[in-house]
Amino acid sequence: MPLFDMPLTELVTYTPARNEPADFDSFWSNTLAEARQHPLNATFTPVDIGIQTLAIYDVTYNGYGGQAVKGWFLLPRDADNEQRKIPCVVRYIGYGGGRGFPINWLDLPSAGYATLIMDTRGQGSTWSPGDTPDPEPDGSNPQFPGFMTRGVLDQQTYYYRRVFTDAVRAIEAALRFPSVDPSRIAVQGGSQGGGISLAAAGLSGAVQACLPDVPFLCQYRRATQIIDTAPYNEITRYLKTHRDKVERVFNTLSYFDGLNFAARANATALFSVGLMDDICPPSTVYAAYNHYAGKKEITVWEYNNHEGGGPYQLMEQIRFLKQLWG
Repeated sequence: MPLFDMPLTELVTYTPARNEPADFDSFWSNTLAEARQHPLNATFTPVDIGIQTLAIYDVTYNGYGGQAVKGWFLLPRDADNEQRKIPCVVRYIGYGGGRGFPINWLDLPSAGYATLIMDTRGQGSTWSPGDTPDPEPDGSNPQFPGFMTRGVLDQQTYYYRRVFTDAVRAIEAALRFPSVDPSRIAVQGGSQGGGISLAAAGLSGAVQACLPDVPFLCQYRRATQIIDTAPYNEITRYLKTHRDKVERVFNTLSYFDGLNFAARANATALFSVGLMDDICPPSTVYAAYNHYAGKKEITVWEYNNHEGGGPYQLMEQIRFLKQLWG
């Protein structure tokens, strides 16, 4: 894929107007307050997969609606005690994937960070298995296959209301583990996971570092107008059939736009962007980056599509965290 979006000289200053509902803050404060009426019930069950250097736990906690969400928790074995407090990275997964297996997540724990991986409800049958169902909400509308239009006619029933709530509760679950330093909490993820990390950073006051990698779920309307790739094209296909629902759909999506969360996030951030990315277009990434309220930097991968920096970006993230926390 050649360059198709704005040139870099325009991207660095691209700060489009945000479509933000007047009740955005009250919607999310009420959503989280409702979730917190349910006990968190975070449990960490030891798992032995033969890895000698890390302690590994199977995690369950209550997310949106008090519904059980699965995850993994990994940390250096010598930090698996109450006496030593270490930083923790809460990681969110790309679209279609589930939590997989602990062996998929050894990198950041091996660098010295406790890591909680949140399973994404309803997903986990595309490229990595998941274990958390998404009970259908009341009033769910007909949808295009996938998750982007599930409940999209109302912000109360939209799929990502549940996912973003789960994400905040995942941070709260991580804070329950005795070895986690509450003053050193990061959120991280690529693509969908990057969009979820922006939401978590904008909604949770516990986050001190945010690492959104080629983030999805940002500036939905522009994305659907300049590309026709999945998953954004799920919205396009839905609106092609439901011609009379365009404004209603984008009103709902405005409650879940990464630009609005970025404008509320104060954690120190490291973004990344692929300038040939036709899944999460560079302009939508820069729109979130330029609206981001906290201290920030961005790694630009000039000749990369949605894979972005891959292992190069992971090394950049470890460098970033080492500089931030040692």
